[in-house]
Amino acid sequence: MEQPETGSANGLTTAVAGPLYSDRELSWLSFNERVLDLAKDAERVPLLERAKFLAIFSSNLDEFFMVRVAGLKRRIAAGLAVPSVTGMMPRDLLEAILSKTRELVTEQSRVFQEEVRPALAAEHITILRWEELTAAEKDRMRAVFSERIFPVLTPLAVDPSHPFPYISGLSINMAVLLRNPATGARQFARVKVPDVLDRFLNLGDGRFLPLEEVIRRHLGQLFTGMEVLQESTFRVTRNEDLEVEEDDAENLLFALEKELLRRKVGRPPVRLEVEDDINDDMLDLLIRELDVSPDEVFRLPAPLDLRGLFALAQIDREDLEYPKFLPVTHKDLAEVETAQPADMFAALKARDVLLQHPYDSFATSVQRFIEQAAADPQVLAIKQTLYRTSGDSPIVDALIEAALAGKQVLAVVEIKARFDEQANIAWARKLEKYGVHVVYGMVGLKTHCKLSLVVRDEGTILRRYAHIGTGNYNPKTARMYEDMGLLTSNPLVTEDVAKVFNHLSGMTQETHYRRLLVAPHGIRSGIIDRIEAEIDHQRAGRQGHVRIKVNSLVDERTIDALYRASRAGVKVDIWVRGICTIRPGIPGLSENIRVRSILGRFLEHSRVFWFGNGGRPLVGIGSADLMHRNLDRRVETVVSITHQRHVEQITELFDLAFDPGTVSWHLHDNEWTEHSRDEDGDFLLDLQEELIRRIKERRPANVKRA
Repeated sequence: MEQPETGSANGLTTAVAGPLYSDRELSWLSFNERVLDLAKDAERVPLLERAKFLAIFSSNLDEFFMVRVAGLKRRIAAGLAVPSVTGMMPRDLLEAILSKTRELVTEQSRVFQEEVRPALAAEHITILRWEELTAAEKDRMRAVFSERIFPVLTPLAVDPSHPFPYISGLSINMAVLLRNPATGARQFARVKVPDVLDRFLNLGDGRFLPLEEVIRRHLGQLFTGMEVLQESTFRVTRNEDLEVEEDDAENLLFALEKELLRRKVGRPPVRLEVEDDINDDMLDLLIRELDVSPDEVFRLPAPLDLRGLFALAQIDREDLEYPKFLPVTHKDLAEVETAQPADMFAALKARDVLLQHPYDSFATSVQRFIEQAAADPQVLAIKQTLYRTSGDSPIVDALIEAALAGKQVLAVVEIKARFDEQANIAWARKLEKYGVHVVYGMVGLKTHCKLSLVVRDEGTILRRYAHIGTGNYNPKTARMYEDMGLLTSNPLVTEDVAKVFNHLSGMTQETHYRRLLVAPHGIRSGIIDRIEAEIDHQRAGRQGHVRIKVNSLVDERTIDALYRASRAGVKVDIWVRGICTIRPGIPGLSENIRVRSILGRFLEHSRVFWFGNGGRPLVGIGSADLMHRNLDRRVETVVSITHQRHVEQITELFDLAFDPGTVSWHLHDNEWTEHSRDEDGDFLLDLQEELIRRIKERRPANVKRA
């Protein structure tokens, strides 16, 4: 459904056909289609990386259904049939989502079965069926079944005394139709493929066998005395979004743990995946018992759940992967003569350091900053936000070490970080056990900002040091995600960071900051004010220019401001990884707006804001995407970048991303097109590979604080 041909962008009437914004959910599906494009790119993307992108596509889609589609279905069931900002009704949107998803998963299956799987086989990497095993391999798998698989299987029959079992979300299951030879009676049974075992069994020499293939071959041992008539695998996706009313909970931790338990046993299905040759009667039974509609059923060739392709990462075939890349220590954090790690506090007293991971090493910058603070007897206090971290986090270990040494240590742990809730509860309890002061942020808000603050006694003064980042304090993802961060001892910045921590732990109502923009009060208004200033520059004869790099752009008030800027002649460049609901290139509305998306070996995750300011750019980096949840329901920060060299570095980054010679996807209105070759058919420049090359060539240089 479309709006009338005239829309209004915050009071500005425009003659635009259709809605002023693209749909958020359909835009996300377009993002995942770009991920699929990488899996299809046999010329630029190494083979094992293509397999990994197929797995990422599946993982992304699972989360999309568990959260976004589940939420949409919940609104429909509640009777909240309110049109979206695009004018589309919820039921129409759900129909469009399911239709587009069917198209995408069909293409994903085709790419795997017809392109990636044969290419892997040509490189002697095979995903086998039981019939393709050698006699020796079959004997080995029979032993594996008896010793390691059979003991953990629990076959569940369905009959008048055994109701249809609960099917856990994202588990792979076998539907089995049995016949009793004595009576001729037929019976349905379900066998869960255990997720505590490897999904693809590694037979060696690049040969893999899906776990369900072994179980399928040995069903007779599970149902002795019964005849197996039919069997097929299926997979259910359930609503997995948390609903915690923390305003009413005396103990948020207790409420969340209770909700996590409910997630395991009481969530309605939102998608059913089945093998494409499943028996119709068996499928009808699944549809009826799981209470899904036929539109929510996806018939796909085996094997289901291509997340299992992540297992191929264990294969030692460097010739089929991206070239190895080791992050380097930032030039300002290494001693020039000895190439030894710098004293972090001495380095930061001399200059600010702008980091870009994974090109700049996380381990020898942010991690070392916190570890040195924990070990330094002059450090009195450490304050740290934790949104997501890894299972063996050296950050958590350093905080514990600091607390055990008698330092004041505060950890703001966001236990509502989606799908990491259980892990974060465990970290919170561990930190508390060792004397760390743990707080869970603010009621009604997620703490998503990435902040670390160190207070150090330096004799005559107490000096504060801080890190403000765009990504999580997670050493593992820091090797795969592109993120930026500022290490500084600038008192203007560190005072602001201290205010944020006091706001989080002491529930102050602080809203005044000098070098930070802080959500939910200040980021949207601050960005819109800067967009309006670019409009003023344009009207005064100075070319206005706005450059924004985010994961997602959804916020209508910000988009409206960008539309106004475009109409005034301001150049607007949007670099977005995922969702983008702005419609660029529309005459009379957005012809001065360019949107680019870059995907590759690293996940582009940093949020960067650049404003021309009449020739003296204003630049900031931070944790906030331009989405309602970030701007209204989270504590986020954006810090100003003021050093000329750092401003130039970020300016060059935007120049490279928007250069016509750089590989990227271009958005025009609602359509994305890939630009990877020039007019002669030669490949364009890969931005991430270029940054790897540049980081290796960097030479030490002093950056004095302004």
